[in-house]
Amino acid sequence: MSVLPDETHASQLTSWVEGADGHPDFPIQNLPLCIFSTAESPPRAGVAIGPMLLDLAAVADAGLVGGEDARILRTAAGRTLNSFFAMSAAQRLRFRHILSQLLCAGADPPPMLREAVVDAATARLHLPVDVGDYSDFFAGIHHAATAGRMFRPDNPLLPNYKHVPIAYHGRSSSVCVSGHPVVRPVGQRAAHGATEPDYGASNRLDYELELAIWVRGGNALGTTIPIERAGAEIVGFGLLNDWSARDIQAWETQPLGPFLGKNFLTTVSPFVVTAEALAPFRSPQPPRAQGDPAPLPYLQDAEDQSHGAFDIQLEVLLRTAEMRRSGLAPHRLARSSGLDLYWTPAQMIAHHSSNGCNLRPGDLFGSGTVSGPGPDGHGSLLELTSGGRNPAVLPNGETRTFLEDGDEVILTGWCEREGFARIGLGEAKGLVVTRG
Repeated sequence: MSVLPDETHASQLTSWVEGADGHPDFPIQNLPLCIFSTAESPPRAGVAIGPMLLDLAAVADAGLVGGEDARILRTAAGRTLNSFFAMSAAQRLRFRHILSQLLCAGADPPPMLREAVVDAATARLHLPVDVGDYSDFFAGIHHAATAGRMFRPDNPLLPNYKHVPIAYHGRSSSVCVSGHPVVRPVGQRAAHGATEPDYGASNRLDYELELAIWVRGGNALGTTIPIERAGAEIVGFGLLNDWSARDIQAWETQPLGPFLGKNFLTTVSPFVVTAEALAPFRSPQPPRAQGDPAPLPYLQDAEDQSHGAFDIQLEVLLRTAEMRRSGLAPHRLARSSGLDLYWTPAQMIAHHSSNGCNLRPGDLFGSGTVSGPGPDGHGSLLELTSGGRNPAVLPNGETRTFLEDGDEVILTGWCEREGFARIGLGEAKGLVVTRG
């Protein structure tokens, strides 16, 4: 299956949809999928095109395409995107070409097609899939090293880190779409080094800047997805905030890993930017540091190493209640890149299924906190404030060690490369509130 750019990525391609050309996130070269509803209709599948959404069910009902194209379009036009996720990579690529042909500038589009376009400002966006399972990886090596150094200054990375794509199983029921309130969690918490906990609201609430990786899976229980074909199982990407109650997490993590300090909420962006849309922004996996072990054979594939990484730019922004009252714009806390990950998404899929674990269409992977190598790349407050010891100073003079009530965290992401149109992932937002 080719991962090279084609005519749908051409920078000169334009659309008849007003506002699509030059849109910073959703020009015709992107075509991300979502689930939306309006006051007149229930949730259904759509495609973002500029400031508008194309109603896929309306397009399918209009009979604008026939044969196998009509079946592909109808499969994508459900109340969730799970059926779309179950399609093969070849079918997903064909779907992209169908949409590009329907939306590109040229002959005057038929009235039925024009009527299938909805103003995104009038729509409500929903979780794009019914998430069956959610696993969160730990592939951001700069985050792992910086956080590890706080607890093990001489040995920040445990011996297994560079051998195995580490992950924990999260809670799918608390995966919510951007905009869902972040209710401050309550639990057992303990000060650093304490041997007795108390019970109350977390005082060390944090964000984690991550990529959402949506997968197809489809392997039967007891079978694997080899690294050679794992890349074709990546349906698309979004943004993910793995909200973390650090005080609850620190007390409960030993010996079985994260639990209530993580599973109270995971925020994802509403748009699925397909792997096909990201073809121009694939990249070689950055070389490992001298002396690092080579991946074991089941994780090693030359094609994946040559273009299995994704050059996606990421930012985390913070807007406090005081900043909103003063009309101030959100402040950027960090910027990093998908190239800061130690493992490729295909390696994550190959490892996750290597013991025969069956992955299913709509399963969600978190990449792990994507931090850059410098202080301006810290993807969590844990790193940015050295565990709360060095408060971050905001432009209006406020300081933060961890999140306070009224703080809004905004994750953004986009791709740019010379010769291609910029495309974006949208936003994943969450406002911190106290439990009522």
